[in-house]
Amino acid sequence: MVLVGAGFLIRSTWDPLQSADDAVIAWATDLSRPRDGLQSFLLFWQELTRPLNLYIVGTLLCLWVWLAKGLRTRAWWAFGTMMFAWALGFLAKLVVQRARPVVEDPVSEAPGYSFPSGHALNSAAWATIVVILVWPLVRSRAGRIVMVALAAGFILTTALDRVFLGVHYPSDVTVGVITGVGLALASYAGYLGWNPPDRASATDPDQPTSTSASTPSAQET
Repeated sequence: MVLVGAGFLIRSTWDPLQSADDAVIAWATDLSRPRDGLQSFLLFWQELTRPLNLYIVGTLLCLWVWLAKGLRTRAWWAFGTMMFAWALGFLAKLVVQRARPVVEDPVSEAPGYSFPSGHALNSAAWATIVVILVWPLVRSRAGRIVMVALAAGFILTTALDRVFLGVHYPSDVTVGVITGVGLALASYAGYLGWNPPDRASATDPDQPTSTSASTPSAQET
């Protein structure tokens, strides 16, 4: 819903949104342009967080979770959701067709359309999916807290990177992050077999229940 609503406002060139985006982009690039060290980090992070790179790592992680840890359905869920997020971001760009920010003396340039930010959407989806994917394998509460904090920092850094490089408007990355996280969580709710009308409690297919524990044939092989 956020993706559709924001896309409609952008397609209709809603002036308050565009003015706010332009003001933030001008401020951000004025801040990053004279700082060589910051520019180097921003460009490095841009390359590191390309969707292709993230999904190569994500695919390898899915294979490890499946083959080494036996969580087959969880691995397939994660892989499928990653691929859907990648496709959704690409298709949304083609539908909205927002031009990239026009910045005098740009810090960086990027091809293609601006909305939503592919880096932000895919980084948010990827990080959220990875946390959910390995959640049963991280037993300690402290480990889980650290994992969530690292994922949040990763998403925030990617979002800021796109704005300070001047290749995306703040609305591009904001909607990208919300869409990526929301997609991952909604997909996981479906994976759990969430059923609001029956108010059934969600169960994880890769976590044995009291019934499945006593029935070997019910467990995943």
